[in-house]
Amino acid sequence: MDGGEDITDPSYWEKPMASFLIRYHSDQIRSIASSPDSNLHYPLFVDFAELMEDDPHLARRIFTEPAAYLPIFDQAAVWAHKIILEDSGANKNGVEKKCIHVRINTSGSPLECPGRVRVKHRGILLTLKGTVIRSGAIKMHEGEREYKCLKCKKSFLVYPEVEARNSITLPSICQVRGSKPCEGTKFQYVDNTIVCHDYQEIKIQESTQVLGVGAIPRSILVILKDDLVDIIKAGDDVIVTGVLTAKWSSELKDVRCDLDPVLIANHVRRTNELKSEIDIPDDIVMKFKQFWVHFKDSPLKGRNAILRGICPQVFGLFTVKLAVALTLIGGVQHVHTSGTKVRGEPHLLLVGDPGTGKSQFLKFAAKLSNRSVITTGLGSTSAGLTVTAVKDGGEWMLEAGALVLADGGLCCIDEFDSMREHDRATIHEAMEQQTISVAKAGLVTTLSTRTTVFGATNPKGHYDPDQRITTLALSVNTTLSGPLLSRFDIVLVLLDTRNPEWDAVVSSHILSEAEPDRTGQHEDLENIWPLPTLKRYIQYVKETFRPVLSRDAELVISSYYQLQRKSGTHNAARTTVRMLESLVRLAQAHARMMFRNEVTRLDAITAILCVESSMTTSAIVDCIGNALHSNFTENPDQECILAGFLCIM
Repeated sequence: MDGGEDITDPSYWEKPMASFLIRYHSDQIRSIASSPDSNLHYPLFVDFAELMEDDPHLARRIFTEPAAYLPIFDQAAVWAHKIILEDSGANKNGVEKKCIHVRINTSGSPLECPGRVRVKHRGILLTLKGTVIRSGAIKMHEGEREYKCLKCKKSFLVYPEVEARNSITLPSICQVRGSKPCEGTKFQYVDNTIVCHDYQEIKIQESTQVLGVGAIPRSILVILKDDLVDIIKAGDDVIVTGVLTAKWSSELKDVRCDLDPVLIANHVRRTNELKSEIDIPDDIVMKFKQFWVHFKDSPLKGRNAILRGICPQVFGLFTVKLAVALTLIGGVQHVHTSGTKVRGEPHLLLVGDPGTGKSQFLKFAAKLSNRSVITTGLGSTSAGLTVTAVKDGGEWMLEAGALVLADGGLCCIDEFDSMREHDRATIHEAMEQQTISVAKAGLVTTLSTRTTVFGATNPKGHYDPDQRITTLALSVNTTLSGPLLSRFDIVLVLLDTRNPEWDAVVSSHILSEAEPDRTGQHEDLENIWPLPTLKRYIQYVKETFRPVLSRDAELVISSYYQLQRKSGTHNAARTTVRMLESLVRLAQAHARMMFRNEVTRLDAITAILCVESSMTTSAIVDCIGNALHSNFTENPDQECILAGFLCIM
């Protein structure tokens, strides 16, 4: 190191930066050089941990003073690119690029939520995690402009200020550095020196799952430039690394002008593909495999052990727990060669009298899902569920609603009957086609909603058993339309009928839960599964297994569907082609739950029993039992053989 060089000057570090890029990222630089368009902006991805290991001093300076060092890093990237281009002189295909941006990925660093951003974070390299709720239009933004001092006749660059809403302010004196200050005060704009950049503003909001009760999710504005624009859309989960600064809020009459925090992004990473935020270690997977080896001869007993871990505070309700498990696991999405998709996510509706545990299941299902949104019908509008058009600074933007934010996860809607009729109609497309088409304020687009809808509703008054014999039983009792009911794969009716034996068993269970010595939990997978293990199991089977239907399963499902269509007392809203797709989805979900890749006759029979529970009248037996009084049996494998015989007959 020479004595005359100033180590605190950012430009001193340009050579070490270029050296680092040539040593570790020459492949990326060569691929950039081989691109034909010299006017595009190219990203060069650098891992912060790798930089920290190679040169801790440089990494620390970039972390503490990113605004000064990141532009130098970009210059170093262009310099390194020229060096590599000259070295490979024989290869004439390379084109010299002017705009290369170093994007620093700080994976593994402490993540902050937008709600925890404070003044202490200003000026450092900050990493935020959240969901994109608003995506603005892409604009052209003035990045720099050249001026000439009329006194010394030298030129200098002037940059816009984010704090002043990207307006350019001329300096008071000449900015040219020399042995003797010029101190000129008159400047002239140099023609054709404006450099423009692509510019987009998005808003990210902290995930509702990390918030406590009563906490309002906070959001922060993020500015994307050049190659970062248009790579994310509303509803995406993102991790953004950038520099925190502030800008003056818009001027409104009689409103105090404040500084709003803004993150100028350097690196954006979508985590939609990495939905499995749960880490599943090998020893846990081995425990799952050992569990199924143990229950090889009695697989349904093993399945029931898993189901007991779902909402353990609610006694019995075997049918409901099975339905919740199958809904969360889901089937396999099928895509035809024409591009038409058949959804793999089932939907579940619980219809029941007050006090039957519907909301308990809703809350527990939200805990089991990696991404979930809970809302109530009374507090939801069609815009709040789908997408809202909002005006920001004279420009219309789309803000994602509950179904878009739950993309790839679970959307729980309690008090489904409280929603207005036209609000319910808006979710028809989201439930079947898994998209939302929007045409608002001149914005016409389609958003993705690959979500499972889990609804709970009370019957209109008391559920009327006399309505069972009519074809419109569910529609009459729930006030839900036929088209909406046909989109639910399973509709379970929970009737609070008077049953002294059942009441005695339930009351003893509730009172035993209140005893202090029952609070301790031990992880015994043969009896009951704790919530974290259950969550990992559901995630693992969804990622690992892609079940296909066997010939026996196809035969059983086909026979049952034909029987339902022939039945004179069938419910027209339920026995549509959608019911056939529902049977396939539920059979695939049960095969996944049973830890296998083939849908057997057993899975088909279980799917049929689930759909039978959804029926107001049964095509197989004369009467249908109450799902509320369904309990876990001692020997489920023997009983399933009997039920299977009944289905086939």
